[in-house]
Formats: sequence, C-alpha cells, structure tokens
Amino acid sequence: MALRFRPAGVPGEVSGARARGARVSAPRVRATHRAPSYFADAWRIARKDLLIEYRTRSAFLAATVFAVLAVVIFRFTWDPTAIPAMDLAPGVLWVIFTFSGLLGLNRSFGLELAERAYDGLLASQVSREAIFTGKVIANLVFVLCVQTLALPAVALFFDLPVGPSWGIIVAIVLLASLGLSAVGTLFAAIASNTRLAELLLPMMTLPFFVPLVIPAAQATAVVLRGQPIAEGMAWLKVLLAFDLVFVFACIMVFPFTIEE
Repeated sequence: MALRFRPAGVPGEVSGARARGARVSAPRVRATHRAPSYFADAWRIARKDLLIEYRTRSAFLAATVFAVLAVVIFRFTWDPTAIPAMDLAPGVLWVIFTFSGLLGLNRSFGLELAERAYDGLLASQVSREAIFTGKVIANLVFVLCVQTLALPAVALFFDLPVGPSWGIIVAIVLLASLGLSAVGTLFAAIASNTRLAELLLPMMTLPFFVPLVIPAAQATAVVLRGQPIAEGMAWLKVLLAFDLVFVFACIMVFPFTIEE
C-alpha cells in the first residue's frame, strides 16, 4: 500500500481538520500602520506651509512692509482737527489687516502648484477637508503674525488707548481673522488654477470679506471709544454668525473646487 504525504499548510489539511471538528483560526495580519487622524493631517500640512514661509520669509516681509507703509501714509494724510482718531483708526486698522492678509493668501497654493507637489498631495490618502483645514491654520498664523506688528504700529501712530481693552481687541481680531482665512483659502484654491490668480483673488475675496470686516471694525470702534462692551455685542454676534457660516460652508465646498 503506497503512502501519500501532503505538505503541511495545504487546503486538504485544513478541510480535514474541519471534518474532525477541530477549531481552525484564521491567519492574523498585523497592522503595519495606523491611519492618521483628521487633525494630525491638518497639522502636518499647516506645519509644512509655515516651515516654508519661515525659511523664505518673502510673503511675511512683503506683508509687514505694506502694513508699516500703510500706517505711515494714513498717519501723515490724517487731519486730527477734521476726524478724531477714534473714528479713523478702526477703519485704518482693518483695511491694513485685510490687504496685508491677501499677500499671504496668494502663496497658499502657488508654491505647491509650481513644484507639482499639489498633485502628490491630492493623490495621497489625506482628506480634502484636512487639506483645507491645514491651509486655513497656516494662513491664520500668518495673518496673526502680521497683525501682531500692525496693531501696535496703529496704536502708536494714532495714540490709541488700547491698554485697558487689549484682551477684547485681541478676541475681535481672532474672530475676524478666522473667517478671513477660511474665505481667503477657499478662493485661493479656486484662483490658483487660473492664469490671473493674483488679479482674481482680490476680486473674489473682497466682497466676502465685507460682512466680516464691517462688524469687526464697528466692534473695535466701540472698544476704543471706551464704551461698554454691551454696546458692541450686536456686532460681535454678527461677526460670530458669519464666522460659523463661512467656515463650515468653505469646508463643505472645498472638495468640489479642486480636481486631481
């Protein structure tokens, strides 16, 4: 009688074991990596953009020079006898914040498109929402850095009493800057695929900046005049409402504005 040997691990052995009632465990596959979270991806993208800007500093220097020059021009063309500083300074402050931020938004996607890195980013497993959030964080940090230099300059040149109300002004600036960064990032992504990105970006963003800048400037004026903060709460509520609407709307719309 000839004996036939079956190599171990073949299907016949498994089926034989099942026929004998033995318990066969399925092979285990060890996970080699864990999918990164949404916020981890967003932070990596923001960190990458901030490191690029830190090494070059081109957009930051351009925005800072623009902010300082704008403050000087407004100061020396201002007639103190015609318009009080408390009435002029809030508008000057937010005009400078708005246009200096546009200089940084132009570079949100420009460098990646030039080096074809944006295609690799879209081909990765990073969600579109995480890409947008990371870009917004980087732009928000950029805008806040410029505002950190512009706000003391405006307070110095226009002799504004910002000391007692510094915390409230910072809160207003943070709220408005978040909305400006979200809207600007969305339209920077749309304009980056066109030939006239530098021209189209201000044309598309400025109409949407108005609902954010007006309540921010009005609330800032109330604080600088020394009025009770309750008188500016209506403007703060409007600013917060537009922030929520713009941020969530931009997150939802962004995946449809980019193509691989």
